[in-house]
Amino acid sequence: MSAPSDQMLSLTVDGAEVTVETGTTGTDLFAQRRDVVVVRVDGELRDLHLPLTGGSVVEAVTIDSPDGLAVLRHSAAHVLAQAVQEVDPAAKLGIGPPITDGFYYDFDVRTPFTPEDLKALEKAMQRIVKEGQTFRRWDVTEDEARAELADEPYKLELIGLKGTSSDDESSVEVGLGGLSIYQNVKRDGTVAWQDLCRGPHLPSTRLIANGFQLTRSAAAYWRGSEKNPQLQRVYGTAWPTKDELRAYLDRLAEAERRDHRRLGAELDLFSFPDELGSGLPVFHPKGGVVRAEMEEYSRRRHVEAGYSFVNTPHITKGRLYEVSGHLDWYRDGMFPPMHVDAELDDDGTVRKPGQDYYLKPMNCPMHNLIFAARGRSYRELPLRLFEFGTVYRYEKSGVIHGLTRVRGLTQDDAHIYCTREQMKDELTSTLEFVLSLLKDYGLEDFYLELSTRNPDKSVGSEELWEEATRTLQEVGTASGLELVPDPGGAAFYGPKISVQARDAIGRTWQMSTIQLDFNLPERFDLEYAASDGTRQRPVMIHRALFGSVERFFGVLLEHYAGAFPAWLAPVQVVAVPVAEPFNDYLADVVAQLRAHGVRAELDTSEDRFGKKIRTASTQKIPFVLIAGGDDVDAGAVSFRYRDGRQDNGVPVAEAVERILAAVRDRVQV
Repeated sequence: MSAPSDQMLSLTVDGAEVTVETGTTGTDLFAQRRDVVVVRVDGELRDLHLPLTGGSVVEAVTIDSPDGLAVLRHSAAHVLAQAVQEVDPAAKLGIGPPITDGFYYDFDVRTPFTPEDLKALEKAMQRIVKEGQTFRRWDVTEDEARAELADEPYKLELIGLKGTSSDDESSVEVGLGGLSIYQNVKRDGTVAWQDLCRGPHLPSTRLIANGFQLTRSAAAYWRGSEKNPQLQRVYGTAWPTKDELRAYLDRLAEAERRDHRRLGAELDLFSFPDELGSGLPVFHPKGGVVRAEMEEYSRRRHVEAGYSFVNTPHITKGRLYEVSGHLDWYRDGMFPPMHVDAELDDDGTVRKPGQDYYLKPMNCPMHNLIFAARGRSYRELPLRLFEFGTVYRYEKSGVIHGLTRVRGLTQDDAHIYCTREQMKDELTSTLEFVLSLLKDYGLEDFYLELSTRNPDKSVGSEELWEEATRTLQEVGTASGLELVPDPGGAAFYGPKISVQARDAIGRTWQMSTIQLDFNLPERFDLEYAASDGTRQRPVMIHRALFGSVERFFGVLLEHYAGAFPAWLAPVQVVAVPVAEPFNDYLADVVAQLRAHGVRAELDTSEDRFGKKIRTASTQKIPFVLIAGGDDVDAGAVSFRYRDGRQDNGVPVAEAVERILAAVRDRVQV
């Protein structure tokens, strides 16, 4: 006999209309599918064990989907925290969110975690996972939450944030909705552990067993603020299968091998002296060569594309950034002001007040002053101003990372001033120029990201933002590249397209940005004389191709694993004689190469021949030229390449031309 109709529910399940009994859960719906870990109900993720309500639209979420992976990793973070408190009951809980490729959890503990501690925690996690504990949601009042978590001061602070939105990771535990606690329940029904959390979670800890590992620990400030206590953060990763975990760990090992900080030291390219301060690199002679080649080629291409070069100072009066809006919207990213030029009487009375000067965080306000320095005509537009301009940004110490996140950076910065009618064509040509130049440096795999307005952090009218966003979207779509939305990610003055590039091992890096701006021309009262004699506002396009020279240097160093193509390599050729009598012969070959502008050196060190070859290999020299008696007799040299290949008996003239062609054509050897 079928159940009465009042005991039945109508649902839409993965696009199909179904009728089920009242009290049916996601677990019931997908009992035959082991890969479903949560459900999406009317657009929101929910645990499988929760009853469904009539009229809901239900979708299966599998463990290998982006949402499923996030749930897997969040659940693994809970198991980690449970393990930490089993090992150290005095540990206090911070926050434990899923992140790209893994998870972390912050703890207030007496001493930092050691590698041995991480191994012990992994074993404790394995025991919990094998028990097959279930994750049970408990919706609680604020008083209930405070009573249950009375010994967790950081959780109590988060409970106080209920009903607010936050930019940090606390949203995994509290937010605009109600409060809930997730309990890890043993098979006998006893609660093994619990945590404040919004969920959802896996149906069982057993689903974590296939592939997880703790990777490292580090110090981290509570909720990301240096004003707060410093906690200890444990990072881990979790994957649906052991094969996926193994592949990820292999990628980590390869990323470690390519780490630009390690390669920078090994290849003597750059360093970070403590005497200068955090995030302020210096480039050594070899690094200076690479950087000069990067910049020189970029300059040449910009000249060909019709850009005009300008230069601006490193500091300015604060008034400039009041006009631009940076002091209102970007102050936290700027270094504190220098108060100078005050004049005092002998008794200390201020005769003339001083002024605040700031290190510049952006070049655009100064380029606006160049545009405004004299009257402009429509005949001058588009006007493309370009500068390798060094700017300074007060990055927090916790986010500074080698060359990829610094405090002093040089932008290959351009600002294009054009008419409303020109802007779409100019954006299209700018994007084409950006992509072609990135390809010349060896990056080939791209997609685009469209960052749109954050209503809480922006200036200007809704109409102008809509026009700017629509225009960028049309240009991005016309490029044929994938266009991914980034809601709320725009700068305060306008939307942007970011070029995202994948490197040799598949990692994504944000490269060039193109921003369309109707607002700064208004704030700076920029005008040009139109063809009808009226005064019109130009449209402003902000464009940084490398993003910053330092960051692009670091990305290329990792992309090539230090083995730069010949045109960028700091030393392009090393000549290694088999024995000292052949020094003069190879010295002449080196001289010929240098005459053509090739960076060639002769190794006359006292090292043995084999050691010289190994040194050239570790320094990732593109070409090693070898000469012995037979080579001298034949007027030839032998080539040895970075991959160990060797080409013997190459006539000197042909060898010189082969090297010149590789440099000229920017090929990887």
